[in-house]
Parts: sequence; structure tokens; C-alpha cells
Amino acid sequence: MHREDFTMLDSDIVYFDNGATTLKPKCVVDSMVNYYTRHTSNIHRGDYDAAIKTNKLYDDTRKVVAKFINSDSDEVIFTSGTTMSINMVVFGYMEKVLNTGDEVLLTKSEHASNVLPWIKLAEKKGIVIKYMDLDEDYSLKLESVKKSITDKTKVISIAHVTNVIGDVRDIEGIGKICRDNSILFCVDGAQSVPHMKVDFKNSNIDFLSFSGHKMCGPTGVGCLILKKKYLDIMEPLCYGGGMNNYFEGDNSYELKKGVTKFEAGTPPIAEVIGLREAILYLDKIGIENIHKHEIELKKYLVKRLKDVPNIRIYNEKSDSGILAFNIEAVFAQDSSIYLNNYNIYVRAGNHCTKMLKDEIGVKNTVRVSMYLYNTKEDVDKLVDVLKKSEDIFKIVI
Repeated sequence: MHREDFTMLDSDIVYFDNGATTLKPKCVVDSMVNYYTRHTSNIHRGDYDAAIKTNKLYDDTRKVVAKFINSDSDEVIFTSGTTMSINMVVFGYMEKVLNTGDEVLLTKSEHASNVLPWIKLAEKKGIVIKYMDLDEDYSLKLESVKKSITDKTKVISIAHVTNVIGDVRDIEGIGKICRDNSILFCVDGAQSVPHMKVDFKNSNIDFLSFSGHKMCGPTGVGCLILKKKYLDIMEPLCYGGGMNNYFEGDNSYELKKGVTKFEAGTPPIAEVIGLREAILYLDKIGIENIHKHEIELKKYLVKRLKDVPNIRIYNEKSDSGILAFNIEAVFAQDSSIYLNNYNIYVRAGNHCTKMLKDEIGVKNTVRVSMYLYNTKEDVDKLVDVLKKSEDIFKIVI
């Protein structure tokens, strides 16, 4: 699907590391090069033609993002990515509203970015972190969410799709539970927004975070989407130009209202423009078509792997394009090095989910993560190489 748009695929590679970052289509690269070569300027500072064009592209990106995830454009904050977005929520908002003894519910399959900020906040404020139980397939069911809630539960913070198991959480159902129990709902959308339809409003999400580089966009840019009612309460983590109305010699100052309060200094302008182009590109293909394509490939891969001896799959039933496996008695990184010898790019390790070992019983796995440009031929090449893995140590060593 649209492989011709990705220059990196002109070489003889199979790229299966899309959970870490995706390839970039030519249109995204061209939009950024065009900014750097034809209308370089800062935003909201110049009155000349190049600046006016840059302003329009930058400001229009909020509308493009809002339409893509069904929010309002004045609920879109540009950040450096999911990690920064979650840290802004935890230390800009939650630190102000949570008190000692308040409970935050997570799972042990969360990414480090959705665990470590909460651990730090627990050190600072005395909040209590609890981990909801996963079922036998390592997925999170609504029943587990319901039974984990107490009268002290103030926040549920989870990934919509986890980055190793790839289970798709019922965020609409969890959002309703949160609304009914006056619980704040934070969603890590890094592995979902690029792959499936995410509806910010109808899922009753309070804070949604995602990254551009996992959705055909550039690195260094992402978004935090939040309900408008939190904008005045949340404090910025960074202060400087562009986010204030005035500051005086008597040390008085006034910050801007709305989302620009959280965007101090010169933003990643080229990256925001690239993100805009990436979202328009995905919209043109159709996010539903992308998701359907990934699921078909995942099912095909599982079926083909049944014919490969000594393969342990950890998430056969998850409804995403992510598959985690190991070759029996082979360290995950050795498997990755072996596959690289055949120009097959996968991820190996703990994938920043260091607590997942408590659930699946192993620290490291090999992860195959699909995207729109992967094909059944890619899968066939992977399986054919895995069938020859008895020679793995001749290659690795």
C-alpha cells in the first residue's frame, strides 16, 4: 500500500519497526524542505510574505489535528512528543490537583513514559499507584478496571494500544466508567492514533498524547489534546517568549490564555508543518483502511508462524499490527541481529516496558510492528528467514 511514496523502501529492506518510528513519505519530507528553502521564518513575529505563509501552515495544523481526532482546535497543544505531553499532564496539572493518598490506576504493560512521571509524582506528593490486573492474554478488560476502582481513585492513565502486547483497550467503555465515577482519564495514543480511528470527544478523554514520528511525520513533534476546562488550571513547564502578554520591572507578568501558554520559545516549525502533511496523507488513504490492512497482515503472520518450529508468540489474539515473539533458547537481540543480516528490521529488547516481565515471564522479546506500507511479501520473507534460524549463531557470532 503506497510503498512508492517511501524512498527508504527503494532499497532491499523489510521495515518492521513501526512501533518505534515510521518511515516518512516524500510529501512530508518535501513540505519540510520547502519550509527551509522557500519560506523560512519564525511564527507570529514577521509581517512579510514568507512569515505569513509559515503562520498559515503552522496555525492550520491545529485544525488538521483536531479534525483527525475529533477535538476542537483550541484544545491542541504542540509538544515534542508523547513523553513530553504526559509529563506536562503529570507535573503541570496532576501535581496541582492530586493529594496524598489519591490513587492513580495504571497497568504493568505501560510504556516508561506513562509510568515514571507517576512514580516521581508519588515521591513528591504521596499519591498511590495501583496496577490493574491483565487477563490471560495480557489485555485489560472493563471488569478489571471496574474492580480496581475505589473511592480514592482519581486518575486512570493507560495506553489505548500497548506497544508490546498490542492489545486494544476499550477506551470508550473506560471513558464512560471514568465519567460515571468522576475519574480523570489520560490516554497514551502513541500506538493508536497512527493506526486506527481515535475519537477524543466521544471517548470522554481528558488528556490524549501522541507523537508525529509514529504516524509518518517527523521526529521532535507531537500533541497533547486536553479538554478546554483544564487550560487555565494547568501550569506550563517552560516559560519564555510567545506565551506571555507582558512582564514588567516590578516582576509582574501575565501569561496568555489557551494553548499557546504552553508553547514557549520558537517551536519546531518545520516539524509541525511536516505533521500537518503526514495527517493529510493518512487521511487521504483512510485510517480505517490502514487498520484493516494491518490486521490482515498480523493474522497472516500468525498463520505463517505456525509452520515455524521453536517460535513462542506472546500476543496472538491482540487486534493490532504488533506481534511479540521469541525464538526458543535465543536471546531477543541475537534474533534481531540475525534478521538484520537479511535486511529485515525489527525491534528487540524490553521496549521501554520493563514491568511487563511480571506478566509475560520474560524480559526481552522480538517485536514486529506493521504499517500501511508492509506487505504479505514482507511477512513471507520474515518467515522464510526464521525457518532457517538453526544457523543463527553462525551469523551472529
